[in-house]
Amino acid sequence: MGGRRPAVHTAQKELFASVDALLNEEPHLPPPAERARLRLAAGITQSRLATALKTTTQSVKNWENGRSEPKSPRLDAHQGLLNGWAAKYPAPGAVSAAAPVPTAVAAPGASELETTDAPQPVEVPGAGAARPATPGRRGIAASGH
Repeated sequence: MGGRRPAVHTAQKELFASVDALLNEEPHLPPPAERARLRLAAGITQSRLATALKTTTQSVKNWENGRSEPKSPRLDAHQGLLNGWAAKYPAPGAVSAAAPVPTAVAAPGASELETTDAPQPVEVPGAGAARPATPGRRGIAASGH
């Protein structure tokens, strides 16, 4: 059995070497539009970001419209900043691991139909607050009458 141990040790070394290689790769920034979205979500101007990254406002504009990419060490700094903002300001529709998706819970004894077919609020232009849709109620029909 002594012959297996070195093979396992070698495989483990190779595994960690491949992980280290990934860690040492150049950072990959999100697409330019996402860079701008994250900056705006954080309430930061292009000028302020340029000052923080010790570059010009024109460089930040170029990064956000896809004309150019930052070079190291700014690339690493910008990547870290964008990662932090992405954690704070996830993209609309993105599911965060920290925020579980809510699920409906039926009341004891309620059927599935009772929990899913409940009237939903309907916005009626010019009618004030939304109110539950009631079949046959005038003015709410989808026909536009």
